[in-house]
Amino acid sequence: MLSLVIVIVLSYLVGSFPTALVFGKLFKGIDIRKYGSKNLGSTNTYRVLGWKMGALVQVVDILKSAAATLLISKLFYGALPFENRTPFEDITVVQIIAGISAIIGHVWTIFAGFKGGKGINTAAGLLLSVAPVDALIAISIFIVVLVFSGYVSLGSIAAAFAFPSTMFIRENLFKVEIDGYHTLIYFSIAVCIFLIYNHRANIKRLMYGEENRFERWWKIRWIKIEAPFKRKK
Repeated sequence: MLSLVIVIVLSYLVGSFPTALVFGKLFKGIDIRKYGSKNLGSTNTYRVLGWKMGALVQVVDILKSAAATLLISKLFYGALPFENRTPFEDITVVQIIAGISAIIGHVWTIFAGFKGGKGINTAAGLLLSVAPVDALIAISIFIVVLVFSGYVSLGSIAAAFAFPSTMFIRENLFKVEIDGYHTLIYFSIAVCIFLIYNHRANIKRLMYGEENRFERWWKIRWIKIEAPFKRKK
């Protein structure tokens, strides 16, 4: 029990590392929470500090959950303090728990008043660790939506939805055997709902045509996305 608690706490603390906040102050001397969307994610970092700093923040945020999943989980020893009803070995369950703890840490970081990022990058690190094929397909969909729309938030929402959808299609339509599918599919749906919930403000802005668009990344413009609603003036 103690080793699992240690894994959860350390994973949460690693996930809690406020990458955008620390790098903003360290390299640019600014508190990124006072600029742009005020979010501690890579998208706001791109917008405020430029693509190089944004890319650095993105990579580190992905590595946080990957480190929790692949490294910190190794501190676990003994047996799980609960019955393992999944088809996975105990250590795989611990890896998933560690990754989830890192995501929670990123979204509700103890080092920045429990206000962090939206969890897309840290979720990507976890999903790449447990289901790399499905995660890579979801990332590809994110890129496609981004270049067609210019909206990072829309790409993130599409990728979140695509992950469980891809897993379901591969297993049930293409008959690809995915280890632990009947456990992972519920886990992936939960992650999808969590990530979309964290983007609820973005969804509202998209609906009203008020979401910020990255013109530099909007490469294919022959499809025009219209906001379904307009605010009354």
